[in-house]
Amino acid sequence: MSAEFGGRTGRQGKISQWLRGRRPKEAVGDDGREALLLAAAEVGLPLAPAAYPAPGYGCSCDRVGCPTPARHPVSFAWQTQSTTDRGQIERWARHQPQANFITATGMVHDVLDVPLEVGREALERLLESGIEVGPVAESGGDRLLFFTLTRGTPEDEDEWWPCELDCHPETMDEHPGLRWHCRGSYVLVPPARLPGDDRSVYWIRGLEHPLPDPLTLLEVLTDACARYIGEESDHANSAWPTRR
Repeated sequence: MSAEFGGRTGRQGKISQWLRGRRPKEAVGDDGREALLLAAAEVGLPLAPAAYPAPGYGCSCDRVGCPTPARHPVSFAWQTQSTTDRGQIERWARHQPQANFITATGMVHDVLDVPLEVGREALERLLESGIEVGPVAESGGDRLLFFTLTRGTPEDEDEWWPCELDCHPETMDEHPGLRWHCRGSYVLVPPARLPGDDRSVYWIRGLEHPLPDPLTLLEVLTDACARYIGEESDHANSAWPTRR
C-alpha cells in the first residue's frame, strides 16, 4: 500500500472515484433478475426466497412492525430450503416475481459485512495492494458485502474456534462495525429491492471473481472498522480464527 493512502489531502484516487460512481443504471428486468440469481447458484451460493418491499409497513410479510423489512427469508426453514438447484430457483423466480432472495452463509461462502464508507476505503486499499478480492455487493446504500470462502465446518465441533464477530440475523444490531456472516446467517443476494427510494442490493464486483479466503481481507477490514467506530486496532484485531 502506498504511503499516500490514509493521508490524502482532498484528492480521491481513481479507485475511490470509481467506487462512488457505481450505481445501478436501471431496474433489473425479470430476465436479468433470473439470470443473476442463476449465476449466483452456479458458483455455489445456496438461495431461498425472501420478503420484498410492500406498502404500509414496508414488508411483504404479515408481521406488524417487521424489524427487517424485505431483508428476511419467507420460510423459517430457510437453512434447509436453500439450494443451488437451477430448476427450483427458476420456479421460485417465476412464481414469485417480486421476491428478493437470500443466500445462506456458512455452507460454501461467508460474507464480511461492513459500513459503506469503511468498505469503500478497505476495497481501495485491497485493490491497490494487489490482494485478490472476490464478489462485492452494496446493500441499501449503507453496507458493503465482501463474499469469501467459508471457514468451513469442522468434523469435531469441539475444535471449533468461535469468533466474536460471528453475526446472526437476530444479532446484527450488536455489530455496527464488521459483521461476519457464517453458519446460521444469511444476506440478501443481488438483485434485491429494499424499502425507500432507490434502495437496493447490487453487485459492484461480480461473480466472475473467485471467492477469496476471508483471512486475506480481514486485517484491512478490521483496521478500517477500528477507525470507523473509534476503537484501537489492537482490540479489533484480537483472536481471529484460523483455518484448519
